Amino acid sequence: MTQLLQDRIAIVTGAGRGLGRSHALELARHGAKVLVNDKGADQPGSEAQAVADAIRAAGGDACAQGADVTDPQQVQAMVRLAVQRWGRVDILVNNAGILRDKSFAKMSLEEFRLVMEVHVMGAVHCTHAVWNAMREQNYGRIVMTTSSSGLYGNFGQANYGAAKMALVGLMQTLALEGERYGVRVNCLAPTAATAMTEGLLEQEVLDLFAPSSVSPALVALVTENAPTRTILMVGAGSFEQANITMTQGICMNAADLSARALIGRLDEIADRRNETVPATGFDQLRHEAAKARSCRQVHSSTPSSI
Repeated sequence: MTQLLQDRIAIVTGAGRGLGRSHALELARHGAKVLVNDKGADQPGSEAQAVADAIRAAGGDACAQGADVTDPQQVQAMVRLAVQRWGRVDILVNNAGILRDKSFAKMSLEEFRLVMEVHVMGAVHCTHAVWNAMREQNYGRIVMTTSSSGLYGNFGQANYGAAKMALVGLMQTLALEGERYGVRVNCLAPTAATAMTEGLLEQEVLDLFAPSSVSPALVALVTENAPTRTILMVGAGSFEQANITMTQGICMNAADLSARALIGRLDEIADRRNETVPATGFDQLRHEAAKARSCRQVHSSTPSSI
């Protein structure tokens, strides 16, 4: 039986341990050749080198590479290594990340900026380094690692949540731009017990959330028949999909429009019946324009009182 990722070339960032390690091993198990990236991976006995060794010991093909994803030159060197070794890059998993959790009142701007640099700009650097080549080969699979902290918020994670939601916006646009070139871009929102979650939950709960329970979802987002513009949520064997929706809302004519009147109708605007998932950002404009025309027609056809 042909493996799901037979001879596909994958780069996984932050793959020395935790989710990244699990992703690299799972991709290799399905036939991918994997560049295992992690800071310090070039050092003898590094965690990333151990992951690459484990893949090779199981009969796969892998190498470790130590690029800092916040440095675009190092990232470009990482991509060149993959191309020199295997000829191309088919899959990019943007997994590298850090935490600097504090309430916003106690968080320094440097702590905010550093998290944004690693999560957002790290993903941008890596994606930019493979983007044009993927377009030219008419094939690419890119996964951004988002989080429920970005989608729904989490106390003490203003920096992390902002970064993770930014990756959703990046994914939404790149999926549109890459569609005609066979480049599919998705988000994975994992819940897993890793070094980043130590001390946050009881061990009994953490035991349910092994990184290995997440990685099959990662594979589903990078196969030949993978979806695009999907936010797949996963943890402890459970799978969900998140969507950015838009309610039907209301329309107010110019004569009735005021802040006071709007405040009185916020509950109507929030009504989720018949909400939609816009295909692009322009759908908001189209939706509002259609409602405005309808509202104007209704208003102009209403007989004036005598």
